Amino acid sequence: RERPRAAHRVHQRLVRAPLREVEHRRRQGLAQGGLGRVPPPPAPVRVGGNIKPPVRTKNVPPTYPPIAQSARVQGVVIIEATIGPNGKVQDARVLRSVPLLDAAALDAVRQWEYTPTLLNGVPVPVIMTVTVQFALS
Repeated sequence: RERPRAAHRVHQRLVRAPLREVEHRRRQGLAQGGLGRVPPPPAPVRVGGNIKPPVRTKNVPPTYPPIAQSARVQGVVIIEATIGPNGKVQDARVLRSVPLLDAAALDAVRQWEYTPTLLNGVPVPVIMTVTVQFALS
């Protein structure tokens, strides 16, 4: 069916143009009054696939606990760390434990800093695993 020209122009102005504007604003993240950026996901994303691990920029070596040294305890503590959008460690928990070394490993990891991880150009929090090695010399 063909519409008369006047009706077609009215349809374009009243229906199609506002829809194009809504689509344009949605693409820019403005549909709900945003500031032009799509907000980051509320929960941290896990490193892997398209999410590259952040690069450590500040490394604080762990202090070997004296009691662990005297007991000749050594090993690897594996920690799951949540890196915030600013690159600082927000949270850390032990995945693989060496009881006398856990606290020292957590203290060190919480002081580490990383480059922010970007997802679609926006810094996002990420979850990654890190290993802290303790070896007696």
